Amino acid sequence: MNDLALLLTPEGRALLDEVRDTEPARELAVATRLRRDHPAELVSAALGQARLRQRAVAKFGAGDAGRMFFTPNGVEQSTRASVAAYRAGRLKELGVASVADLCCGIGGDAIALARAGIRVLAVDRDPLTAAVARANAEALGLAGLIEVREADVTEVDTAGYDAVFVDPARRGARGRLFDPEAYSPPLSWAVGTALTAPRAALKIAPGIPHEVVPAAAEAEWISDGGDVKEAVLWFGTGAPGAVRATLLPGPRTLLGRGLPDPGVRPVGRYLYEPDGAVIRAHLVAEVAEEVGGGLLDPTIAYVTADEARPTPYATGYEITDQLPFNVKRLKALLREREVGTLTVKKRGSAVEPEELRRKVRPQGPNAATVFLTRVAGAPTMLIGRPLG
Repeated sequence: MNDLALLLTPEGRALLDEVRDTEPARELAVATRLRRDHPAELVSAALGQARLRQRAVAKFGAGDAGRMFFTPNGVEQSTRASVAAYRAGRLKELGVASVADLCCGIGGDAIALARAGIRVLAVDRDPLTAAVARANAEALGLAGLIEVREADVTEVDTAGYDAVFVDPARRGARGRLFDPEAYSPPLSWAVGTALTAPRAALKIAPGIPHEVVPAAAEAEWISDGGDVKEAVLWFGTGAPGAVRATLLPGPRTLLGRGLPDPGVRPVGRYLYEPDGAVIRAHLVAEVAEEVGGGLLDPTIAYVTADEARPTPYATGYEITDQLPFNVKRLKALLREREVGTLTVKKRGSAVEPEELRRKVRPQGPNAATVFLTRVAGAPTMLIGRPLG
């Protein structure tokens, strides 16, 4: 709290601007110089905050990260700005004008909601975290739309708000929590709160078992740039039981149609690797139908087909070779093709990509992708190149 208070003073803000681009290797020299004119505590706080801001650029962009305030946990656990903006947009489309943001953290989601024109009550029980959220709302000119309250979210009255958003803590003293009832607050409490609101969105880990999803919820898995970021349980959307995968940027959304699992078929000319959000949402069958394909193996989410049918929900490859797993044969084939840039992908294989690269030592001007997988239960190598 004292560090934040120091940084919010005129001297602290000026020092933050001065150390903005300090490289880690230069921190000691910069600190030594600045301590001649500034208190050591302030210099340390400014350099630490500059380091956090640099890390936050990946999530918030340079413009916002350079003005916001962060804690180490806040940088690690906050929602990526693009994902928060998408979710805020959905709430806006649902007619939501006010949201109770419970477990608001440093305010990343509250910022996105406010920028969508939604009035926000942002609540966190940690004093420093709440203070940082308040400072961020002010720094970005959104204090008029965001009220930050330091409180236990289980004691907050959300009546009068159009929607509730809950982002429970999913990390404990020993790291990531996998049991939804170990979240803080537990998922059962969050669901109970959601059911009392006109609309609600609960942010949860993307690995949540499908059988845990309440029947009243719509479940959405979201990826950004190919990386799965989160799952959201939506209430009050008029689509209970619906399942969707949303890919950012875009957004592009694939809706589940309750299709049966695709059949297994021989390797075709093309292979499709579904986006991670599609796999987490159990919508591989929808992709297989879209490309007219089937599975290489009943337990692996690779789709194979005879035609090239581009889809935003999977990356397509043209397969040139199919071989039983054998490092020597792969090395000889890559040498013959003069492949120096080798991308290794795997599903259903214990071989580590870096280990394989060391063994085959690719050299040459050409590029290729090798898939280490199983075909009808047998360890197999598929070699190809991306479509397009």
